[in-house]
Amino acid sequence: MKTRFILISTSHAGNVGAAARAMKTMGFDDLVLVRPRWANVLRREETIQRASGALDVLKNARIVETLDEALDGMTHLCATAMTPRDFGPPTLAPRVHFANLLSKKELTAQAEREASTDLASKPEGIAFLFGSERFGMQNEDVYRCNVALSIPTDPNFGSLNLGAAVQLIAYDWREALGGFAVEPATGERKLADAAEVAGMLGHWEEALAAIGFLDPASPKKLMPRLNQLFNRAQLSTEEIHILRGVAKAMLSKAAKP
Repeated sequence: MKTRFILISTSHAGNVGAAARAMKTMGFDDLVLVRPRWANVLRREETIQRASGALDVLKNARIVETLDEALDGMTHLCATAMTPRDFGPPTLAPRVHFANLLSKKELTAQAEREASTDLASKPEGIAFLFGSERFGMQNEDVYRCNVALSIPTDPNFGSLNLGAAVQLIAYDWREALGGFAVEPATGERKLADAAEVAGMLGHWEEALAAIGFLDPASPKKLMPRLNQLFNRAQLSTEEIHILRGVAKAMLSKAAKP
């Protein structure tokens, strides 16, 4: 499903850059501005700085005069509105609406597949509409949408910066579509094998006896308990080396007069 973010009458150039950055982090790049305050907003220094590397989104962004132009090709329109309207589309939390939307879409697609319908002839697109920073969305723009998305915020303070609102909607939509895998920051740990753990415990038994903590004549259950402790810790080979270094340091200290 094609995804488009539409900013209507944006007054702060920095918010355009922040929106572009928010979109890029979630893998979206279709940005349309309707009557922004600055005609050159896509080239302004503040916009570029706040985009923080999302220059390709800015480069591909379009500026149009009417909302109709911005909505070209879109089949599902989502307004973003904190204040519920007296009538018009239902107001829902983004995650609730996205789950319902994709569930219904899948059921419809399945029915059409079974009927051998040519899905390629029916392109679909979802548009997220954001109003101006000062006034939000105009009623007439909200009324033409399928749904009004309301981000669940503290009832006593629900004011969100435009860039933050775009980020939250983009994140929830990306998660609904399947999300991105989280790449681990470090490599997979190599767990120590039983022989390495046993060797380290032998080293520690010697060191604990040398410093007087363990009585070799009456060891009781100290070493089995340490064995269980280290088993629960799921030690890596590197951690075994650290613990052996500790044991070596204890032996060295005990050997000094």
